[in-house]
Amino acid sequence: MSEQEQERFEAELRRTQPAPVPRKFMDRLQAADPSIHAAQRADRQPATEWTHWWRLARWLAPALAAVAVAFLIGHANSGSKSNPADKPLVAAAGLKANDVQVDHELVSSFDVVATLPGGEPVRFRCRKWKDQLLVTDKSSGVEIEQNSPRIEVMPVRFETY
Repeated sequence: MSEQEQERFEAELRRTQPAPVPRKFMDRLQAADPSIHAAQRADRQPATEWTHWWRLARWLAPALAAVAVAFLIGHANSGSKSNPADKPLVAAAGLKANDVQVDHELVSSFDVVATLPGGEPVRFRCRKWKDQLLVTDKSSGVEIEQNSPRIEVMPVRFETY
């Protein structure tokens, strides 16, 4: 799609009006009892600043642990492949890369449904990737290869219509 076609398409989208809300859905919304949710909110304590940080830390801790493990595995693998004393110091001579290859491969993808502390459901789409970088300097015979796993976690909203 060319840039002009995209601009025309965007202009047409701006002119279009959104579809009306389906009548059945609107009836269900109006028939819902809001007092149930208000009572649940009243039972909870007001959230403090510390509580917000704690909620964030509960979600970030596993992700940071996975990154640390991936770093340690990658560091251990790169150290065992070659002995630094066998090759000249690349930084002193200067590295001129003849070939650079960057690749990523999707290993697996899955969805997870969890319940937040407030009782609201939330869905996460998780993807495991394998990233690979290969740099080659043919003049000095240096080849640098780095493989690293990556986990991508994205919250996905539930469809409510």
